[in-house]
Amino acid sequence: MTPSSSDSSHLVAAEIFVSGDVQGVGYRFFTQRAATELGLSGWARNLYDGRVQVEVEGPRMKIEELLARLRVGPRLSSVTDVAVTWKAAT
Repeated sequence: MTPSSSDSSHLVAAEIFVSGDVQGVGYRFFTQRAATELGLSGWARNLYDGRVQVEVEGPRMKIEELLARLRVGPRLSSVTDVAVTWKAAT
């Protein structure tokens, strides 16, 4: 079941894959700092194919704000795609 986008305070989880020039440019640190500022929990890791995978949990509104930040990324990054799969919170 997909959480309703109208219920912005509902706790959800998201699996996010970020593509582009996102490794070796401080992208994971940027993600961790942004998630902490937003009060979210989760982790980020580099994948062998050059993408960064992010697993995050918290209020949907806050995750959507994180997604907006991830689409921009840190100064040295070049993000080409951010794919998200919404999940139920654990």
